[in-house]
Parts: sequence; C-alpha cells; structure tokens
Amino acid sequence: MLRFHKEGYPTIFLTLLFLTILNGIVTYICEQKFTWMIGVCGLLSLGFLYIILQFFRNPKRVQTTGEYQIIAPADGKVVVIEEVYELEYFKDKRLQVSIFMSPFNVHVNKYPISGLVKYVKYHKGLYLVAWHPKSSTDNERTTVVLQHSNGKEILIRQVAGALAKRIVCYTKENQTVTQNEELGFIKFGSRVDMYLPIGTKIDVAIQQVVKGGVTVIGTL
Repeated sequence: MLRFHKEGYPTIFLTLLFLTILNGIVTYICEQKFTWMIGVCGLLSLGFLYIILQFFRNPKRVQTTGEYQIIAPADGKVVVIEEVYELEYFKDKRLQVSIFMSPFNVHVNKYPISGLVKYVKYHKGLYLVAWHPKSSTDNERTTVVLQHSNGKEILIRQVAGALAKRIVCYTKENQTVTQNEELGFIKFGSRVDMYLPIGTKIDVAIQQVVKGGVTVIGTL
C-alpha cells in the first residue's frame, strides 16, 4: 500500500479540490461542442495528480544501521564529494558530500547518525537551482549539527532548490536523535549537503543513486 508523508496531505487535498473544480468547469463549458477536451483535461489531471502523489510518498524500507556508519539522509544522486572550507559552524576544512533530490525522489530527510543535536539554524535565501555551486550558501536552508557518541560532529544542511519554497525541520538543539529517524522534509526538488570530518571513509561515488535510510555514505 502506498503511504504518504504527513507534509503532503494539505497539498494533496488542495490538488484534488482544484482538479475537481477544473474538470467540472471544463465539462460544463465543453459538453456540447468540444467533448474531446473533457477527456484531455481528465487525462492531464490524472497525470498531474500522479506526480503530486509520487512526490509525497513515504515508502516503508528495511533500513541500514551501524554505530559508526553514516547513512544517506535523503534519496537522490550524489553530485559533490570534495574537501571544502565550511564557513557557518566548523570554520575549518570538511569533506562535503551532497545529494541532489529531483521532484520524483522521496523527499523525507533522515538523521545519518545517532547523537546529540548541537546546533540548528534556519536561513532565508535565494532559490537557485539545487546543483548551483552557491546554492549551499545562498539558498534558503536549514543547518543541523549532530555530535556522535565518540565526540565527532557532522553537519547536515537542507537546501531549497528552484522549485522548493518550504523547508521543514523537526530538529531542536540539545535533542538526542536516532539514526534514520525523520529530520525533516523539503518540498519540490532540493538537495542535502553533509560536512564530514576529514579522513572519513567514503563508500559512494559521484553520480551514484542513493536511498535515504538505506545507502551507506561512509564510516566515521
């Protein structure tokens, strides 16, 4: 059975309401002379509804766990693996791993490790395309820092894309979280960045497709 995320119910309801009204209007206007348009409108409506339902799906999965393993926080494609200077929190060099989420991916975000939440901050910003190099620093985003039981910290950044206009983050500072629990949700295309300690063993490659809660990104 197809499950939907709680963030999707308002959008699904409004979509159904809009499509019902639209098809009613088209039927009323076209039932005498342009009956073919009723069918076209119905097919387009079904296609649009299918996309919305796909976007907000929240499938059950057999999740991967491991005390020192870093599990993918999102579905998508790995678009960045590089050493960078992280400016917001660490203010030193970190290993960045970024996952691009298309509108057709599952958009639930999960905690890649268990640990203590040390930092949470939301930033207003632009809506550059999610693969733009400056999207991590200029776009709307939420930053979360988790401290592992061994003392090491990793940063997860939810980044809005050109279509995404709302980032949802359930995380609070000083909260203890469990690997693969829901961190939040990003609507309509986006990316998730992780900033890991230098020396972290990386188990994925550029362009690799990963699944949130399943794929091992690396090992602390």
